[in-house]
Amino acid sequence: MKKRNIVITIMLGVVCALFIGLSSWYTVVFNECRFIVPMDLSKYVFRMQDIPMIFSGILFMCYIMYLAVKLLKAIITSKRREMTTQVTRKLNPKMGFLGLFGFCGFLGFWTYQIDKIIFPFVFFIFFGFFGFFYEGKLSNTFMDERYKENKIKANSLANKLTLTIVFLTTLIVGQGKLMGSLEYTFIAYIIIISLAMALELFLNEFLLYHYDHREEIEESEE
Repeated sequence: MKKRNIVITIMLGVVCALFIGLSSWYTVVFNECRFIVPMDLSKYVFRMQDIPMIFSGILFMCYIMYLAVKLLKAIITSKRREMTTQVTRKLNPKMGFLGLFGFCGFLGFWTYQIDKIIFPFVFFIFFGFFGFFYEGKLSNTFMDERYKENKIKANSLANKLTLTIVFLTTLIVGQGKLMGSLEYTFIAYIIIISLAMALELFLNEFLLYHYDHREEIEESEE
């Protein structure tokens, strides 16, 4: 991602955070904390004072979608580059901070209490982006036979672990209602699957970095 695009993305994030902060302050002071404290949306009646919170919520979702599109484009471009140059993509290790968006998954507990929305739980997948830190450490690495073998080994172990978690989760959760509720069962399944996918994304890069540097250390000792 170009430096200019990174600056724009950060600025948009700051603007989004400011809108959320200001709208939250406004609704606490002037709008009886609506949309912040749990409320029954089946009895919801629109007020003009609700506009700041509604707008900031839409803005936040648009920003998340913007990040997802930018990341997808960057991944596709980098994959094409790897295929033509046989060199790993150049990535700033600081991109690993995107993993912090995984904490947005905890918003699901709040939105579920308000209006039964469980979509935010999916954001737990973003924890896998912490793996960008280790991928950044391997930027511009020539993909020789040793590197390719380590990559296959890392992918294999990460996939096996993830599939094991998914299998056990499906087997256990599928036995019946969790805490006597199908909704809680579904929520638990989404959370565990999202975390499992995040684990696979992280382990793919962490294990590759670990294998590559372990062999470098062994060679230097010899």
